[in-house]
Amino acid sequence: MFPQRLIEGYRTFLGDHFAREQDRYEALAEQGQSPEILVISCCDSRVSPEVIFDASPGELFIVRNVANLVPPFETGGAFHGTSAALEFAVMALKVKHIVVLGHARCGGIRAVADPSDPLSPGDFIGKWMSIVAPAAERLGKPDGDLSAYLPRLEQASIENSLANLITFPCIRTLVERGRLHLYGAYFSIATGGLLVRDPSDGAFKPAVPGVLPRRTSMMRAVEA
Repeated sequence: MFPQRLIEGYRTFLGDHFAREQDRYEALAEQGQSPEILVISCCDSRVSPEVIFDASPGELFIVRNVANLVPPFETGGAFHGTSAALEFAVMALKVKHIVVLGHARCGGIRAVADPSDPLSPGDFIGKWMSIVAPAAERLGKPDGDLSAYLPRLEQASIENSLANLITFPCIRTLVERGRLHLYGAYFSIATGGLLVRDPSDGAFKPAVPGVLPRRTSMMRAVEA
């Protein structure tokens, strides 16, 4: 039986969201999509780009995978889900911006820092997360304090994915011509804070300077 939670959510969607946005959906169906922004996000259920950026249907082209990774360009493998989405977004949709959106408390990144036995004989997660190896090597091994190390690795992984984007010839050419722009961003699940990477120094800084995330019960407990 189809999950009841989804049935209930769909009913709400039809009666509320779709009713308000029906003209937009009809236009999108007739004219096709033309988003200007591609967001590469984690498949973590707590991190939804449409919610974080308050996006309407058709505004964002989103690729989600474990730990929001971009593999380096290569043509020898059998399947390239993320690379295929990149190719479509850049070459067919002609997006103008690509955002690699990482987040705090990422399970995939934690698996790199604190490896355990594979979940399956195929070890799909382990093989996929090997993409992070260059970033992990640059940081070095954790000194035992994962709470301080993990955010650094999460952000280093974003930088690694930005570097891998440039290995795609079509992306590199468009970036060099100023027709495509790349960004790194980092979202805090607990506070709602969003940091954006400053290309001038590589530092992650508040997306909206002067606006602090709302203090949560977790933050108040720590402060106490």
